[in-house]
Amino acid sequence: MDDTVAMALDPGVLDSLTPGGIAPYIQHTLIETGTTRDRILQHAREAVEYGFNAAMVPGSWVPDVAQVLRGTGVLVASALDFPTCGVTSSRGKAAEARSLVDLGARQIDIGVQVGWLKSGLYDRFRDDIAGVVAAGVPVKVMLELPLLTADERDAAVELSMEAGAAYLKNASSGAVEVANPASIAYLAGKVRDGVQVKASGSIKSYDQAVALLRAGAVLLGTSAGKEIVTGASAGDPAY
Repeated sequence: MDDTVAMALDPGVLDSLTPGGIAPYIQHTLIETGTTRDRILQHAREAVEYGFNAAMVPGSWVPDVAQVLRGTGVLVASALDFPTCGVTSSRGKAAEARSLVDLGARQIDIGVQVGWLKSGLYDRFRDDIAGVVAAGVPVKVMLELPLLTADERDAAVELSMEAGAAYLKNASSGAVEVANPASIAYLAGKVRDGVQVKASGSIKSYDQAVALLRAGAVLLGTSAGKEIVTGASAGDPAY
């Protein structure tokens, strides 16, 4: 598996997709306070066992996870300016991105400066994203769509693409928005030039996952990946 699995599924494939077949589109997420090393290593091994696209983990655990995933084809992913978005300086965010890439991260999700967008500081908003893109790996921008007006949504999408984002996300977590087909279809209808869509936020069931893929997502960020592919009951985490 590598980043090339992130391509839209045609309806015929979706009609025959089994729960296990969704695994290559799931970024297996563990972003919890107090996670132990044993648990993070188990999480990385689960990503390999179930054939997930990536293991999404906090930056502090990237070296440990990279060691487990080396040679498996499963990506190491991490997030910046998250879960509280818009509090990190642009220079600090860019430096952290470079550090994470050096440690083994191959994709980075980032929070955005919603306040700058709402203040009309479009250059700052765009350049904040571009500084992370400069680290040289695909960047997924968490747009926090429910916090934006229609005009702000459109501006955020355009500015993110100008900055070089590889993926656009509806939200950072279920605390902001439960991933839904309407938001994903909106993003899928706006992206261009190879930019793709990742869905995130309380994705907890196979049916929900398929609906998001039908709407245009190519990646699903969820902490309930095991439950989705095995048919078990999902827990409470919103990521």
